[in-house]
Amino acid sequence: MTTYTETLTERGTDRAFLLLRTVFTVAPIAFGLDKFLGILTDDWEKYLAPWINDIVPGTAHEAMLIVGVIEIVAGIVVAVDARFGALLVAAWLGGIIVNLVTMGEFYDVALRDFGLLVGALALALLAFERTPLRARAEVDSPAV
Repeated sequence: MTTYTETLTERGTDRAFLLLRTVFTVAPIAFGLDKFLGILTDDWEKYLAPWINDIVPGTAHEAMLIVGVIEIVAGIVVAVDARFGALLVAAWLGGIIVNLVTMGEFYDVALRDFGLLVGALALALLAFERTPLRARAEVDSPAV
């Protein structure tokens, strides 16, 4: 039998999961698309560390287009399977943080991305703890 407190806790956990999954689906896709559209900024290349630009093939602009594709894919993976998508986004944000810190610039953006990384890890924790709805229904009302 489920108690009232357990129900409220589950509802809050479900809402937090839905909120985080939505944000970590939409934001990477939006940032990825903007690498092609240039609405949020017209110079994404300024955020690419010179040492990374030196090791990736092509121009900085081409590298940022590849980054855009990866971000779009990461958002889609979060939507399809938040457990692994959230870990992918967290790892990606870790790479962005290293990139920004090694530039010696944009520490404010790196700090913001650290907060996002923690949020992505929270989403992963919630996602791994979730019980599929069908299994939850079977636990709440076992077959007789």
